[in-house]
Amino acid sequence: MARGLDHVVHAVRDLDAAAELYRRMGFTVGARNRHPWGTHNAIVQLPGFFIELLTVAEPDKLGRDGFSKLFGAYNRDFLARGEGFSLLILESKDAAADKSAFSAAGIAASDVLRFEREATRPDGATVKVAFSLAFAENKAAPDIHFATCQQHFPQNFWNPAFQNHANGAQAIAGVVMVAGKPADHRDFLASYSAAVDLHASANAVVAKTPRGEIAILDPMAFRGSYGAASPPVMGGARLAALRLAVADIEAADDLLRAAHIATTGKGSRLVVDAAAAMGAIIVFEQNGKSGR
Repeated sequence: MARGLDHVVHAVRDLDAAAELYRRMGFTVGARNRHPWGTHNAIVQLPGFFIELLTVAEPDKLGRDGFSKLFGAYNRDFLARGEGFSLLILESKDAAADKSAFSAAGIAASDVLRFEREATRPDGATVKVAFSLAFAENKAAPDIHFATCQQHFPQNFWNPAFQNHANGAQAIAGVVMVAGKPADHRDFLASYSAAVDLHASANAVVAKTPRGEIAILDPMAFRGSYGAASPPVMGGARLAALRLAVADIEAADDLLRAAHIATTGKGSRLVVDAAAAMGAIIVFEQNGKSGR
């Protein structure tokens, strides 16, 4: 079964500044959470999908465990080079089955890793959330880590109160990677996403998932679609942009203008450039539009 988009990690050096930036862009941002391996995060929820704003706040806590290596130390090293989207995570119904599938495809990067923490609901109640992750590796994209995420107490994590955004964001439309030769990543994307609806052209590979698209474009196609320069891809593919569907693109434009957030684009699409969004490109699209 194809795996839908679950979340992305936006690695930043200053988590408080990132949370404030996202609030200015009209998002509801959760409280700061702390991981035992030294990373801190704040969550922006949409139905079935979230953006994880993340920093490595306590690098002295990094150890030799899987999360320290594949999550903490990886983001530390990513941030040493710059900010931006560092991880792509797809949904999982069974992380152990995903790990087996990744092993069979030759892309497995870890055993299943499980993590639990306490979360606070809007009414102040404390609940448990728990996640199991299976990591996959694309050797042609060392600056992106990939995983699937199985939620063990989803009823304690997802909350409509956190999914109401002043900018009208309603859903994840897709994520966009950039690569010198997108076709070189087709086999990995097929195995990682398990998407049956996957299309390739001379400058793009696109997988349609149950929740949003995964597109891999070459730099010229990326600029043509979004009017923005892609991250450098000399060292491999990069996770460049997040596409969000909003209820009213004109209202979103008004909010961003009032917050002095610079955008490009027109009509049904607005683009916040990486220079304005801590290394990430945020794309707002009128809900109901197909995107690329």
